[in-house]
Amino acid sequence: MQRSILFQRGLLSRFARRAFLARRVFYAFGMFFSALLGSLFCSFGFGQEPAGELRVGFGASEITPSRPTPMAGYYGVRFSTATHDPLWAKSTVLDDGQTRVVLVVVDLISTNPWMVRETRKLIEQQLGIPASHVMISATHSHTGPMLYEPEERLAARFGNQTDEAKGYMIGLPERIAKSVFDAAANLRDRTAWYAIGQESQLAFNRRFFMKDGTVGWNPGKLNARIVREAGPTDDALPFVAFYDEPGKLAGLLSSFAIHLDTVGGTEWSADMPYTIQETLGKVFGVEAHLQYATGACGDVNHIDVRTGNRQGGHQEAARIGTRLSGSILRSWNRLQPVASNRLAASHQIVRVPVRPHSAERSEWAKGVLSKMNDQPLPAFMEMVEAYRIADVEAHPDGMLDAEVQVITLGGQVAWVSLPGEIFVQLGIAIKDASPFAITSIHELANGSIGYVPTRQAYEQGNYEVISARCAQGSGEMLVESAIGQLREQFNGKQQKSQVEGR
Repeated sequence: MQRSILFQRGLLSRFARRAFLARRVFYAFGMFFSALLGSLFCSFGFGQEPAGELRVGFGASEITPSRPTPMAGYYGVRFSTATHDPLWAKSTVLDDGQTRVVLVVVDLISTNPWMVRETRKLIEQQLGIPASHVMISATHSHTGPMLYEPEERLAARFGNQTDEAKGYMIGLPERIAKSVFDAAANLRDRTAWYAIGQESQLAFNRRFFMKDGTVGWNPGKLNARIVREAGPTDDALPFVAFYDEPGKLAGLLSSFAIHLDTVGGTEWSADMPYTIQETLGKVFGVEAHLQYATGACGDVNHIDVRTGNRQGGHQEAARIGTRLSGSILRSWNRLQPVASNRLAASHQIVRVPVRPHSAERSEWAKGVLSKMNDQPLPAFMEMVEAYRIADVEAHPDGMLDAEVQVITLGGQVAWVSLPGEIFVQLGIAIKDASPFAITSIHELANGSIGYVPTRQAYEQGNYEVISARCAQGSGEMLVESAIGQLREQFNGKQQKSQVEGR
């Protein structure tokens, strides 16, 4: 409770280092005592729900554009020239006999409302699974296609209105839904296990307190003006393994909080998840389903500013993916069985306010946007702010719809989706308050409202804050919704277990 109060008041950052160390100890002891109590409760036959049967299916559908298409990720137009590795929509369907849920991850820069709505509609028509049970998130690959929004109310930008982008987008929901249909078609009885890996040397907060009192963003390697990081990282790597039989892995769902902008260039690539697929595929077999999601990392990337080493390209993506694969494998012996197969799903539309701006700033933004076809382009931060103002003005009611979704398996495993690039402290706050043994965050899910900073970050400024469409305090509103849903599902399962045990 004390941690929650500090978080809500925006005071968490001063305790970030102490909390980071405490979390590492907490995770280690938490897994130990969870296993101990679980075995004791099983031995005495109380406190457990009936295991029941869990059927799980996996599917994958390639979503690589078939022709040169504008690429996403930067403030400028660049067309694809080749494919380094294919982009995928990967899906997992879980069925406990009463409830079916779907987790989808796509190798794209983001998700948008039209894509999610149309995909969910196809899934509901074909499989009867409601929208609140379908979670669709993006890895945030910067080497995927620019996404077209058929309902876009703004002027064309960075190739999102080209014929190539439009054609790709119109067919995308069917390709994503196909991965779900394939997963539903191969539902099998499978057992679920969970664990948390740790990786502390890959992710770095990219915001820094500087000697002049400002907060810098990606200030450059070996910058002598850096004082310290302005926020923490989340070193936890939660994963869930599904087995066909002992020793035969059928599928693995994992997530980690690191910005997926490593490769660069003009070749299609899933970035670091490609290496996870290749590396773990050699361990568990090419038929194993390996599904990776991006955690809350709006202010976290892979750049270590305290070294002068170059960090970028496919080599760097391979290094990161190999390290994460190793972290999963190092934690394999700590896998614990999910005690109950009961599934639950919920979602809530949180109405968050947009960031206000003056009429003078609105006119200034129109001037900047009128120069977007000029060479050279306007200054980077001017483009960032101008597009933010234009986006905000496309919502005349001053509100954004943000969907927060929670899917849980038994009393041990929770998946939480958030609609944007979420600052890492917000994800940590959800995990710290979650009553489940592991909680996996999926950002850029079911649409996106852009960057979602912490309350205190708004006073610090710089890129993510300049770009943020939502107003100060919006992130904490999303956290509150997620925690409320987590507690409701956890308590509901416990109450039902007590009734069944009478």
